[in-house]
Amino acid sequence: MYSMTSAIRRLLAIAFLTILFISSRAQPDSNLPAKKESKPYKLLTSGKQVTIKSAKDIKHVMLWTTGGNRVIEQKEINSGSYTFTIPISQKAFFLMIGLSDGKIYTEKIGVR
Repeated sequence: MYSMTSAIRRLLAIAFLTILFISSRAQPDSNLPAKKESKPYKLLTSGKQVTIKSAKDIKHVMLWTTGGNRVIEQKEINSGSYTFTIPISQKAFFLMIGLSDGKIYTEKIGVR
């Protein structure tokens, strides 16, 4: 009787591992390039001056350092373009742009 229970347990373990293996193979291939949505705005930098141009109205802009310190925050822009000058000396920043359609975009930018 003991060997019969042991055989059933082995059979169940093999079935479980087989199902687990098959289901893990059903995941999408991570080697395929992800579809990247094009940004609805253009970012132009010239030294410390940054210009954002968009077909949709820009609602708000925030710029902060890689250390998390907020440098610029401008709300209620309501325009298709916005230009600002970065007041501190640092090479890398994070930029957040909110558009009139409610979508928010963030990216890391570098300046000279």
